[in-house]
Amino acid sequence: MDRKFWATTFTLTGTIIGAGILGLPYAFAKSGYLFGLFWVLFLGGVILYTFLCLGEISLRTKKVCQLPGYAEKYLGKKYKWIMFLAIIFGIYSALLAYLIGEGESFSFIFFGDTGNAVYFAFGFWLIMTLLLREGLRGLKRVESAGVIIVLALILIIIGFYFPQISKDNLFYRSPSEFFLPFGVVLFALLGFTSIPEIEMEIKGSEKKLKRAIITGVLIPVFVYAIFSLVFVGVLGKNVPQVATIGLGKLVAVLGIFTMFTAYFILSFSLKDVFKFDLKYSRGLRFFLVSALPILIYFILHFFNLLSFVEILGIGGALSGGLTGILILIMNKKAKEKGDRKPEFSVPINWFIILLLIIVYIGGIAVEFLL
Repeated sequence: MDRKFWATTFTLTGTIIGAGILGLPYAFAKSGYLFGLFWVLFLGGVILYTFLCLGEISLRTKKVCQLPGYAEKYLGKKYKWIMFLAIIFGIYSALLAYLIGEGESFSFIFFGDTGNAVYFAFGFWLIMTLLLREGLRGLKRVESAGVIIVLALILIIIGFYFPQISKDNLFYRSPSEFFLPFGVVLFALLGFTSIPEIEMEIKGSEKKLKRAIITGVLIPVFVYAIFSLVFVGVLGKNVPQVATIGLGKLVAVLGIFTMFTAYFILSFSLKDVFKFDLKYSRGLRFFLVSALPILIYFILHFFNLLSFVEILGIGGALSGGLTGILILIMNKKAKEKGDRKPEFSVPINWFIILLLIIVYIGGIAVEFLL
């Protein structure tokens, strides 16, 4: 078994499979499963291509960077800050969604409702803050073990509930809600910030990076399709926003593990942005990476603005769309200005770039107009 390849693959898969998977069944139930499946497959292809473009950028660059650093090198200083804002908005949206989801899941497991979610969210945040001190070594242990547990739990849930699926629930369609899953699906597929991390993980075996990216993206696409099929097929229109709560306490454990692994690696990636690209001090990094997410959570909780699915949709469309557009343009520039020969190259031209920009911009517009 190629441990380095699978550790790298699971890092990417673990980043992608986070809170987004728990919001997919709710969005699919609103629009209809077939419409949701279309968006998973379509956007899965778009995201995979964009991931490969970013992987090539990483391999063409000798300096250790995160996405804002790549943007500055290939597009200029102004774009560094545009990328920074896009990434920060996406990561904080994700971390906030994870805190909401973990709090509600733990509260449901221990008390049967979500009334104590805020206390469990704080406890989860405290544990993750301590784990972040482990660094890259801790990342490999947490991601590999966490993803294996998540995939095993998903398979168990699918196997147990598959016979209870009602075909009537799967063939329901609401054309007026066709675009509703876009933002949530895009959010569920995001994981751009993990590419520089996995390029460091696979150091010495860079030729395997392309295969690791493809495998790391295809696993979530397949899992999302089957996972949503089971929840929509069993619960129909009664899927809650945090889907795993809808099938009982045991199933809610799945949500806990999926968000646990993704929260860790996103926080680690955020720390690298502040460390390598912005050169912030350790104290400021701690505040921005660890303290700020829980502070935002408490503020939104105070004003009763914590909505799991809305955060996923807005975060996915805005952050994912803007980041994806910049990556496509960066790839074109990196082919001209890169300082290292990459182990693989992605075919690209301005027609492809413009076509995918239309997709990303269209998604942003739809999310804010719906």
